[in-house]
Amino acid sequence: MRKILISALSAGTIMVWGLSIMAADRAPFTIAVSEYPSWSGTFLTACDIGLIDGAEGKMGPIEKKWNVDIVVKDTDYDSCITLFVNGNVDAACLTNIDSLAPSVTRKAVAIIPTSTSAGADACLVRPGINTVKDLKGIVVRGLSSSVSEYAFDKCLEALGEDAKAYKFESLDPVQVGVTLQSEKIQAGITWNPVVMETLKADPKIKRLFDSSLIKGQIIDMVTASRDSLGKEGGKDFACALIDTYYTVCRLMDNEKTHDKTLTSMGKRFANLGLKEMQVIVKETQFYSTPEKGLELFKGQELPKVMKDHVVPWALEKGLVEKNKMPKVIFGNDPSAELCFDPQYIEAATKKK
Repeated sequence: MRKILISALSAGTIMVWGLSIMAADRAPFTIAVSEYPSWSGTFLTACDIGLIDGAEGKMGPIEKKWNVDIVVKDTDYDSCITLFVNGNVDAACLTNIDSLAPSVTRKAVAIIPTSTSAGADACLVRPGINTVKDLKGIVVRGLSSSVSEYAFDKCLEALGEDAKAYKFESLDPVQVGVTLQSEKIQAGITWNPVVMETLKADPKIKRLFDSSLIKGQIIDMVTASRDSLGKEGGKDFACALIDTYYTVCRLMDNEKTHDKTLTSMGKRFANLGLKEMQVIVKETQFYSTPEKGLELFKGQELPKVMKDHVVPWALEKGLVEKNKMPKVIFGNDPSAELCFDPQYIEAATKKK
């Protein structure tokens, strides 16, 4: 049995490593998580240090607090999208971009923003490519019809280029790094930790541009099914996820636990060390407090991003049809296909 380690945090918060409690008296809920700083870095780290258990039938202290059994499914990002669309999970860690099309067939609610990409998505190139215009005629590889292609197109736009003049073809984000190193491709776009791993593995590869050009457009979130939220314990499930996220963020923001938390998170990123993780979290800017999350969901910036950038891009790429465009609401509207709903953050932060 793992050691139980208790650390006192600010405002009297208690963190427990290794404690597990038997299951709730209602059906479990499942969240799909992929490798990304504010996703696996928070939810899988929360399992590692015992805040939640993550396996069906056992509960950590946060699950016990909300009387909900959370099953954490660790998978790749593309599978997160598929699992959510097919109804195989109750929630998934998705971007605002990749929550839009699934909501056409399965009503979705963004319950919390976790971060915004501010350099974490990057276009990497091999020697000989020195400017954006050098990419013309070269096939750039990355996850198509998703956040990588969005980042590529919108960064080109920010640089004054027409994305239609460039070639983009699909490739798994992890394979982008591998094939760049093997010189089978000349350019690709992927995200951390693959970006950092690739640059570390081959110094000849360089970052041509990244999502710092479009900060605030790629919003990493937890998206839940409206049907799942309506089940018995659904709201508690959402609140428990939010509670878990902010608890890990408090650990990360606390001087006494900052280094240890980043080191634990680094184990989920190809064993990146503390210094590397400090770079990682700068390039992925966390909405680390309820105030920051509520400001985004209640403010004017995100509606503008969705209206002016995400929706037109999704239409152009054929991800959604114009006559089937999902209704997007900032607030709570059961008739809407996709809601960015602050009520769950508000509910989660009221319960001590």
